[in-house]
Amino acid sequence: MPSILLHLLPATLYTALGVRFWHSRWHAPALSSRPGLRPWERALMLLALLAHGFALHSVFFSPEGIHFGFSLALSLMMWLAMLFYWIESLYARLEGLQTLAMPFAAVCSLLPAFFPDQHLLANAGSALFRAHFVVAMLAYSLFTLAALHAVLMAVAEKRLHGARLSRAFAALPPLLTMETLLFRLIGIAFVLLTLTVASGVLFSEALFGKAFRLDHKTVFAIISWLLFGSLLVGRHTRGWRGRKAQYWTLAGFVALMLAYVGSRFVADVLLGRAA
Repeated sequence: MPSILLHLLPATLYTALGVRFWHSRWHAPALSSRPGLRPWERALMLLALLAHGFALHSVFFSPEGIHFGFSLALSLMMWLAMLFYWIESLYARLEGLQTLAMPFAAVCSLLPAFFPDQHLLANAGSALFRAHFVVAMLAYSLFTLAALHAVLMAVAEKRLHGARLSRAFAALPPLLTMETLLFRLIGIAFVLLTLTVASGVLFSEALFGKAFRLDHKTVFAIISWLLFGSLLVGRHTRGWRGRKAQYWTLAGFVALMLAYVGSRFVADVLLGRAA
């Protein structure tokens, strides 16, 4: 199957689901039908995830080794976030989240087709490096889901105050419940980010084959860690919630994106480096 078709299939499925959720949830009357994903919607989302995962695998692995770059980073991060959402949707009904997530998933799944130049990961055969990589990607994906969750909360709060509730927002749990789920996501992701940053600093030579240096990637990762850490401390000691929690979540997420994805975009696309 040609490379473009590998990425076009999940993007098409995500787009179709996004259109479906936009019309049936986001703009549908509040009492139009029962909440929750229908079986065929859940099955189609799983099919999109499988197609997306197959496309990632075909680009990620090769006889030469493991390829990676900013486009694959975004695609993998979004795939993991959508997988976590699909699992989470079995237990919690977050009707508006899929409408926000599908366009991002569609775009990210297509990126490797338009930016195919990936570099080979150094030390990919090292078990320590693979553990570091997996933990980092899990942290990124959970923070992606948390950022989408924060945006959904902000929109829901605005709709609630304006008394403009569609089916998606009428079916949401109370805002306090959503906020508890948000901080649960952030707490788990923060532990993973702590492991990522600590291992990168303490075991840089074993992981990357070079001594630790304070580059812009590390600086943004530490900034993100400090932002999310401050948010969790503020939540515990001062009861931070509402818009303050949402703004801190989005600020930490932006810093995290600049840490790796931003640096790889500059190196891969703007500077044309493969290192």
